Amino acid sequence: MFGKSDKTMPRSPAGKGLSFIGSDVIITGNIGGHGHLHIDGRVDGDVVCAALTLGADGVVAGNVSADDATIAGTIDGTIAAKALTIEGTARINGDLSYDSVSIATGAIVEGRVKRLSREDSGSALKLIASD
Repeated sequence: MFGKSDKTMPRSPAGKGLSFIGSDVIITGNIGGHGHLHIDGRVDGDVVCAALTLGADGVVAGNVSADDATIAGTIDGTIAAKALTIEGTARINGDLSYDSVSIATGAIVEGRVKRLSREDSGSALKLIASD
């Protein structure tokens, strides 16, 4: 009943586990990992992961680095992602670096938008680590 089973555990596209930060959670400090992170709460710090989903009520006050990022909430910081999807409810105050980007109507982005160069696009996870 309470045992772990691969059939019941959510998995990210890369096969890594899914971590979830609920709407009632506030984290002060940096978060790092190699799996998929879903944030509906608030993170006051930098976020580094393979795949990030920021829900419409989610907030990150810090920099974000991910290979794949889908943003529907609020970010006050820079974003570096190979594949970046910005939903119509997103509010971003910071620069964007990407390999491919999709910005929905209604999204607000206050910052510079820059495509990653060929040598930078190997892994967005390296971008924050090298800063």
